Amino acid sequence: MTTVVRLGVILTDRGSKYAVSGASVASRAEIDAVLNELKSDKTYAKATHNTWAATLPTGALKADDGEGGAGMVILRMMQRAGLESHVIIVTRWYGGKKLGGDRFRRVQDATRTYLDQMDVAP
Repeated sequence: MTTVVRLGVILTDRGSKYAVSGASVASRAEIDAVLNELKSDKTYAKATHNTWAATLPTGALKADDGEGGAGMVILRMMQRAGLESHVIIVTRWYGGKKLGGDRFRRVQDATRTYLDQMDVAP
């Protein structure tokens, strides 16, 4: 089983909380296993959004989980950093106030934190 790296809540904005997690993966089945493991934690299962992107040998995949466009933000950053065979999940717990375009900046901030932790420069 792939080891999931959870950095936990790394930033907040107007009540919304963001966490970032990720793992090395080689297939869609492994992505699903990582997502299932993450959501086995009730805190993550109850999150408003678990947006993710993955780079696989067979191509790229992404899912917005209701946070329209966020998966592409993660994917572009992964591709720029050259991170292959990996999934990054940005989790958001909605805080009651709409963030508008700032939500994309928070997704970028979370993804950058993960890439920094993995010592991969975007």
